[in-house]
Amino acid sequence: MSKEEDKFKHSKRIYADEVAITKQVKIAKQHGAFDKNHVLLKQPHRLAKHHAMDCGNPGCHLCGNPRHTHKDGLTAQEKRLFQDVEKITDKHSNGALPKTTDE
Repeated sequence: MSKEEDKFKHSKRIYADEVAITKQVKIAKQHGAFDKNHVLLKQPHRLAKHHAMDCGNPGCHLCGNPRHTHKDGLTAQEKRLFQDVEKITDKHSNGALPKTTDE
């Protein structure tokens, strides 16, 4: 027999899926990401495990692997790791250097 807690958890999972689908449909409508027959409007459950703005092209700069799509082959985290640490990059919004406390 199923308990009340199990029923609640099941309905919560179903509700979370429905909310995710409506969010992706809203994003798709805003960006006009529909095909000719508006399949995403007729079958919105296609967006349950697929993001609306993911084109699915592995060569895409936004959706694909950065090691394969970018010419330098480094990810943003790797670029940050290899940048020059001697150079002062900590500046205020007006361009002034921060005051050091060891003076």
